[in-house]
Amino acid sequence: MKRIGLLGGSFDPVHVAHIALAENALQALDLAAVELIPAANPWQRAALHATGQQRCDMLELAISGHPGLIVNPIEIDRGGATYTIDTLRALPQDARHVWLLGGDQLANFCTWRDWRDIARLVDLAVATRPGTPIAPPAELAAWLAELGHPLEELPFPPMQVSASDIRRRLAAGESTDGQLAAPVAAYIAAHKLYR
Repeated sequence: MKRIGLLGGSFDPVHVAHIALAENALQALDLAAVELIPAANPWQRAALHATGQQRCDMLELAISGHPGLIVNPIEIDRGGATYTIDTLRALPQDARHVWLLGGDQLANFCTWRDWRDIARLVDLAVATRPGTPIAPPAELAAWLAELGHPLEELPFPPMQVSASDIRRRLAAGESTDGQLAAPVAAYIAAHKLYR
């Protein structure tokens, strides 16, 4: 069965580290594709700055020229509070899905709604910094051992890029050179986002 990576996030805005992580996972984990899934209304975060449509538009611009990367607007289309478990249950069952997450998300994974069911439905691949071991919460480690689902490691060199810093820079009129794909930067400027 083919394996498809899933990279969820607010993508507010999508930046070069998001695309680098998706590209890295595509190759390192031998995935058929990576779907980038923008959240409609992530319940663990503050309100988003760009609309769902704008974030989808920026994602489409960012993945242009990156075969194997796909924008999946399933959560935007559904609307309302965004819970990963609802998204996983709605995906086609013709592939094995691999949820891509960072070490920070791994640390609070057990706060996610129905996290045990999430871990049953997908393989978990954690982006790790070189030389930093994967450290899942004990409860998650025990559950994965019971399921026979080992955590997959996705080596990923740290990139000093964050959406919150980009928003701050844009609001202050500072440069974001090298942090956004050129078409995304042009879209942000044209739509006067994050000012």
